[in-house]
Amino acid sequence: MNDAGGRSSPSAEQEDAPTREVHASDGVDAAAPADPDSAERTEASETSAETSAAREASAGGAGAGEASPVDAAATADGHAEAASEAVGEDGGAGAGQETKPPPRPRRRRKRSFWRELPILVAVALLLAVVIKAYALQAFFIPSGSMENTLEINDRVLINKLVYDFRGIHRGDIVVFNGNGSWDPGPVPSNSNVFSEFVDNLGSMFGLGRPGAIYVKRVIGLPGDHVACCDAQGRVTVNGVPLNEQSYLYPGDMPSLVRFSIIVGAGELWVMGDHRFVSDDSRGHLGDPGGGAVPQSAVLGRAFIIIWPPSRWRILPIPATFSQPALSKHASAAAGPAGSDSAEVAGILGARLEPAGPALPLSLGFAGALPLTWLQRRIRLRAASRRGRETP
Repeated sequence: MNDAGGRSSPSAEQEDAPTREVHASDGVDAAAPADPDSAERTEASETSAETSAAREASAGGAGAGEASPVDAAATADGHAEAASEAVGEDGGAGAGQETKPPPRPRRRRKRSFWRELPILVAVALLLAVVIKAYALQAFFIPSGSMENTLEINDRVLINKLVYDFRGIHRGDIVVFNGNGSWDPGPVPSNSNVFSEFVDNLGSMFGLGRPGAIYVKRVIGLPGDHVACCDAQGRVTVNGVPLNEQSYLYPGDMPSLVRFSIIVGAGELWVMGDHRFVSDDSRGHLGDPGGGAVPQSAVLGRAFIIIWPPSRWRILPIPATFSQPALSKHASAAAGPAGSDSAEVAGILGARLEPAGPALPLSLGFAGALPLTWLQRRIRLRAASRRGRETP
């Protein structure tokens, strides 16, 4: 309130003074009125300034290798997001992503049976030829010269390996080639392994000539003195009579031909079991060897009848050939004995015919099946092992 002289009232100035001091201490013009909105704007401005200062300090600290709290939080969020994406790709936990199965190892295609068949046939053919050439061979009996031991149409199996491990025994039934002894032609000799293989391979397909093949029972070995007949009409070997009733054809005598011969070195004296009709050593006394056949011509020992099934049986050595006295060879040669051609008229030959390739091929396939299966298993295992080792 002013007085009349124009001076302010001391009481009013005193009342306004505290107000001015308070505003001056807050950094606001003392003349400005107190405004709440202005105070809020001032605080926001100060906060923005502090944030800007913090960012500048963060930028400066990043150059010195320091990270601000804001950037550290952003980096942590980025790592968490990347980890989440990785889990989504690998484990299927990622949102909106499909699970990918692990890659399967490439499996090798197995060879079909039809691709294995040529191998099987080749192995079977090879085994069949090897078996036929060096181990076993089947023959067909066309005549009755060995009845009743072997009958017409029987199939016998001969063992070609047995004489590689033991000598020929008296009483053995042997199959031999008569060329050079009973028939014209060169004397058979032990051919080499290769030529024997080729010959048997050709015979599998009907090529080549098998020769004059016979089947007989061995009566005398090299050095034996074989004669007929003693007072009882029996055949003797080194003076020991043979009891042949177990294998002779019923009603046959041991021989109608008289003979006495010393079997030469490397030769055999052979006779059929059906003596009345057998063309054997007795009928070839005038031939080279005096009726004996070379041991080198023997193809093998007939040891079993394999066909027909009703005739299946083993062909053993008769007991009469086990007499110990037979091994005592005669010290003196006997005089040659003549033969009466009339007595041997009408004698049947005993030429054999090699059986077809069915048996050796069957044996070849029987051996080829396990061999082919085995090589297939080995090959597949090796391929599987290589597949596991390949990264």
